[in-house]
Amino acid sequence: MRVPLGGVGWDALSLVEKARDDRPLIERRSVLRGGFLETQARTIIERVPDWAGIPQGWAVSPYRGCAHACLGCVSRGGHRRLGLDAGRDFDTRVVVKANAAARFAREVQRWDGRPLAVGVSGDCYQEAERVYGLMPQIVTAAARAGVALTVYTKSPLVLRDAEVLARAGTRVAVSIASVDERIRRATEPGAVSSQARLELVSALAQAGVATHVLMAPVLPLLTDAGDQLAATVRRIAASGASGVHPVVLRLPSGTRQWFLQWLGERHPALVERYEELYDRSGVPSAAYEERIVGQIAQLAASYGMAPVGEPVVERPFDQLSLV
Repeated sequence: MRVPLGGVGWDALSLVEKARDDRPLIERRSVLRGGFLETQARTIIERVPDWAGIPQGWAVSPYRGCAHACLGCVSRGGHRRLGLDAGRDFDTRVVVKANAAARFAREVQRWDGRPLAVGVSGDCYQEAERVYGLMPQIVTAAARAGVALTVYTKSPLVLRDAEVLARAGTRVAVSIASVDERIRRATEPGAVSSQARLELVSALAQAGVATHVLMAPVLPLLTDAGDQLAATVRRIAASGASGVHPVVLRLPSGTRQWFLQWLGERHPALVERYEELYDRSGVPSAAYEERIVGQIAQLAASYGMAPVGEPVVERPFDQLSLV
């Protein structure tokens, strides 16, 4: 629109040009609520990357990002696809799929029965779960569909749902990388102590929940000495865990940059050795991994713990007890 002003025209449209939205993609597609980025998922069952190191090939992830801020979390790179960074944003800008339980209840009815994991893209019992309370519904839906579910967590909040987990026959894998608390504080700053997690394993087992330990990630040259592995496995066995599943640290894109930055600051002499040990995809040398996994398997067997493999459904679920 041309507007005369003292005989000189000016274009009013130039003053009301639409502001450019430079916010990250996830911010444009979500609502900021209580410090969380709340969004709606179109699908909820997702493929687990091969390098994740767990037996399940598919997972449901109600949360992306994790307040536990673990340096070696293999899911960090996923934040980049949301327009966020794999470092500080992953630790502090947690994405909540608010419709995850409802979406999963629909999808699992059409699922082919293969076991599923939950908690891969972010701990499913981190603080966001205290606010949104999605897990009881997810566990119940899996049980009703007769699908074996394994929960991966570091959080004592899982005890809130011990009864429903036990009734559903859901497995819980508590992550305990090492009992070296000095290294734990540096590499998992937002998580509870290793001792607290060992006590969590005992409490879950006493509540009738099938519980094993995901001994992950084993950190090369930091937590892989023979005496360190032995001390960790010994205390895991004493906690009442049914088994132990070891995973050596993976360094996929996103995780690699963040972890090596920390390593360069705290242990600069190890950076070159890490670069030699890992290939471009972030997988450690096969020979190294076989040696470490073999050592842990021998230690676990000596304490009477079984190896952890693909979960199976051993009995029909009692649907009425979950209502």
